[in-house]
Amino acid sequence: MAETADIEQEVVALLEAGEREEALALLTERHPAEIGGTLDELESAHAFALFDGLEHETRARVIPYVQSAHRLSLLERLDLNEQVRLLTDMDADERVDLYQEMPEGWQRRLMPALAKAEREDLLRLASYPEGTVGSVMTSEYAILPAQITSREAVERLRRQALHKETVNIAYVLGADRRLQGTVTLTGLVVAEDDVLVRDLMQQEVVQVHADEPRSEAARLIADYDLLAVPVVDADERMVGIVTHDDAMDVQEAEATEDIYKGATVRPLETGLRSTALSTLYQKRIGWLVLLVFANVFSGASIALHEETIQAHVGLVFFMPLLIASAGNTGAQSATLMIRAMATGEVVARDWLYMLVREIALGLALGLTMALAVAGIGLLRGGPDVALVVALTMVIVVLAGSLIGMSLPFLLERLRLDPATASTPLVTFVADVAGILVYFGMADLLLTMPAVTG
Repeated sequence: MAETADIEQEVVALLEAGEREEALALLTERHPAEIGGTLDELESAHAFALFDGLEHETRARVIPYVQSAHRLSLLERLDLNEQVRLLTDMDADERVDLYQEMPEGWQRRLMPALAKAEREDLLRLASYPEGTVGSVMTSEYAILPAQITSREAVERLRRQALHKETVNIAYVLGADRRLQGTVTLTGLVVAEDDVLVRDLMQQEVVQVHADEPRSEAARLIADYDLLAVPVVDADERMVGIVTHDDAMDVQEAEATEDIYKGATVRPLETGLRSTALSTLYQKRIGWLVLLVFANVFSGASIALHEETIQAHVGLVFFMPLLIASAGNTGAQSATLMIRAMATGEVVARDWLYMLVREIALGLALGLTMALAVAGIGLLRGGPDVALVVALTMVIVVLAGSLIGMSLPFLLERLRLDPATASTPLVTFVADVAGILVYFGMADLLLTMPAVTG
């Protein structure tokens, strides 16, 4: 990070001194991802000056690494022919991402200028809904027929190499484009020259359908340690692949989305640093206002027990402690459950099993925390208050655990994203439950003649 910042400062200094060629020479020594990151951080005038000076091939490699909010402003500086050349030289999956970011008018001007093959491929890939496997796959994969020899196959892969995402794995297709198997480049190279591809190929192939969630492709690649997973359509014809690097991007995007949901923040289209304050305000204010009104229930619950509080002022000391314990326990359970459901480790039919486990765990946690707080209760309010606090701690920790565990299952049953069972939501529910339990227990035990004497 520090090195990137130093490069940025040096580039700016050269540009301000009027030495654009030196700045370009310094920048083009870097990886395309670093160049894209630098363009994102520079002022518009400096970014435009650098992008205009980059060679065409470099632009095509750099533009995918530029944040989406900035890509179009850079491309607008190119004439139509340059835009077409840039799109043509980009990888298929990156090309469709850029195309979908363009306004409709821009798309209509650009489409007729593309070659027929690129145009048809672009429209086909762009037809898949956002969030599906089809929306992140590429059509640039190596294919081989089954009846050629390993030597012929290597020659074919050599000719395909410059235009494919990867040739480490080749896909053996029949005349109907149905996937018959896969063969590795290593397997072809070490085989005897006259061995047929069909005798070398692996026929049991892990595959994914184009209309499935994109996270399914990422899961298969991770679970089976694949370089790429083939994608088939509803008729089982192969239509593309999702590579391991695209799967990493999917996992990052899914994790980021879940983190935002977990914090009740609407997703950001750009990085935090470059997002306008007004946009950040809009992304955050909705849930915050909603939770303000929701917490009125907490206040109302306390108001119902004013007489008990006046009679036993010491109860107030333990109220934040108990409420926080319920919320923290619920947040822990929800986080663990959401992650387990996201990875496929836990599914809906596991609810009863997980409920039993959570009851046992919640009781163990609650009893331990009750013992920890009982001594403080004796010092602050005597045996009666200590008993109320200890029993309440067991109940609220158990309740928080069950609430945090159950909300993700409930949301999934309602066909909502379990990640919506965010920390603020779980904490709010656990807070209200904690207050009701605490003062209900106080009303019950501290007003009993046997206890009060």
